[in-house]
Amino acid sequence: MSNIKPLAEHACFGGVQRYYEHASKETGTNMRFSVFLPPKALRGEPCAVLFYLAGLTCTEETFATKAGAQRVAADLGLVLVGPDTSPRGIEIPGDRDSWDFGLAAGFYVDATDEPWSANYRMYSYIVRELFTEIMENFPVDRRRVGIFGHSMGGHGALVIALRNPDQFKSVSAFAPIANPVACPWGIRAFTRYLGTNQNSWQDYDATELIKRKGRAVFPGGILVDQGLDDKFLEEQLFPEALRAACDAAGQPLTLRRHPGYDHGYYFISSYIEDHLRHHASALGA
Repeated sequence: MSNIKPLAEHACFGGVQRYYEHASKETGTNMRFSVFLPPKALRGEPCAVLFYLAGLTCTEETFATKAGAQRVAADLGLVLVGPDTSPRGIEIPGDRDSWDFGLAAGFYVDATDEPWSANYRMYSYIVRELFTEIMENFPVDRRRVGIFGHSMGGHGALVIALRNPDQFKSVSAFAPIANPVACPWGIRAFTRYLGTNQNSWQDYDATELIKRKGRAVFPGGILVDQGLDDKFLEEQLFPEALRAACDAAGQPLTLRRHPGYDHGYYFISSYIEDHLRHHASALGA
């Protein structure tokens, strides 16, 4: 692990929850990530691995401490990886002006406009750099890799999976920003990260990607859970746009709507087991 510095380790359901830091070439900063290793991994047996992408304001610790995923992951033999949500350790004018852009709000894109383009390369960081670090340094099976996430991270997971189906074999999301080219969060972020050419925005929009592909990229299905008391549902998330695109393309989608649930981790922890089992089934874990 030449480029990976261990930061902390905690025993957890017979496995270990660890945190690491490494120097990232993609972002030009030190990046942190979490890894849960189930008992199977500690015995040196190759495991299926899930990348979880967190939402706005979150860090590499949020999922590990709030989602309650480790118990089921330990039973299923799943390694869980949780990256941070943006570069840190730099200061760019405007990166701290609001909670939904800049710091902790990288939107999992490769920025093309200055001053963001030098560091805000979260798409390539996940797909190329962190993926390679995990494959080379942990007991995982590169043929059994899935990805999921929440909100901004749900957007990132869907986009990354749809653009890289040979690399990520399963995908799911909690309350994803499903059609960011049409919502205030997405328009604000994409205008500043990617510029005003809206054609380039579609490369980072799950709904538009499914329309473009026009076929089932994941024949085994995509799982999406959405709380109906989510205060961001009507203005920002647009799950019905995703459903319409999937229906038109023949992409199987299980879109579950849950009365009484909001946008937070009480919602995620209530349905995390379903998502882990969805991936375990798809990956043969």
